Amino acid sequence: MAQQATSSGLLNGCKASPGHVKAVVFDLDGVIVDSEHVWDEARQELAAERGRRWPEQASRTMMGMSSLEWSRYMHDVVGLPEPPEEISAEVVRRLEEIYRGKLPLIEGAVEAVERLAERWRLALAFSSNRELIDLVLELAGLERFFRVTVSSEEVPRGKPAPDVYLEAARRLGVPPDRCAAVEDSENGIRSAKAAGMRVIAIPSPVYPPAEEALALANEVLTSIEELTPELIQRLG
Repeated sequence: MAQQATSSGLLNGCKASPGHVKAVVFDLDGVIVDSEHVWDEARQELAAERGRRWPEQASRTMMGMSSLEWSRYMHDVVGLPEPPEEISAEVVRRLEEIYRGKLPLIEGAVEAVERLAERWRLALAFSSNRELIDLVLELAGLERFFRVTVSSEEVPRGKPAPDVYLEAARRLGVPPDRCAAVEDSENGIRSAKAAGMRVIAIPSPVYPPAEEALALANEVLTSIEELTPELIQRLG
């Protein structure tokens, strides 16, 4: 069960790094758009159409992977016959169709981005394909708020490796330990923590992070509506 944010900026003995936060880095899937289940359904449907059985841990395993990593997983482990690049393109095509029909924005996400953008530099560090993030930002009208967007396609390793968060900090020109990261998944929390950022967890209700992953976070919220400037200030 998610723990409430603490006023001291401490959670389970995890202490925030010294110095004021200068930038906030958001994840996309599960933080701004309620899309984890959409990804899952698109992949499972594709596997079923190819007559492949869906492994029990496949959905959780692929959370945070780059497009190259998860499409390779679907080829090698799930057993789809197409090459990984074709698998990725087909899943993305299906998500684009869904998003254009109705973008599943998380309630309160746009408002949270707007209020933090007034005071901090913002970035996105996401595992989605580049074309999907561009589409989401366009449909949601959020492009102007993010100075930097980085896809895990653009770095050597996807989450839980820290690469995508380190690259976001580099492009922002802000040291990682002066950044706060907003994440929902276990792999995302581990990625941001490994990058040296202060982590705000908003646990996914569908695939909740393990308690040991949540213990890495500096703050654990029940919804993005709790993500306020005052909370970011406390992290510093």
